Amino acid sequence: MSENCIFCKIVAGEIPSKQFYQDELVSAFQDISAQAPVHILIVPNQHFNDLGEMGDAQADILGRIAQVAGQLAVQEGVSSDGWRFVTNIGRHGGQEVFHTHFHLLGGRPLGPLLAR
Repeated sequence: MSENCIFCKIVAGEIPSKQFYQDELVSAFQDISAQAPVHILIVPNQHFNDLGEMGDAQADILGRIAQVAGQLAVQEGVSSDGWRFVTNIGRHGGQEVFHTHFHLLGGRPLGPLLAR
């Protein structure tokens, strides 16, 4: 756990959040700045600044994150119409919280991923 990381504090239960899932490897909770009707953050419980810090040793964590995303898409009713699963890496990639996290978005047409 990183002492100043808001996501580490959410995972540890120190900051309240709407939880969707938690196990020994990953946690999923509501994004407080939701950009879609369904906007869930899925994070490794262990602190990594970004996806670039994760490697072969974390394949089980990354696999669980993908599995949980699929389960939550079904649970939240967005699997049939489509959903987006994205991570931002670094300042130029739009990362705002430096703890690896993935966004599960859905519930409305999401439009193009990038502005042209």
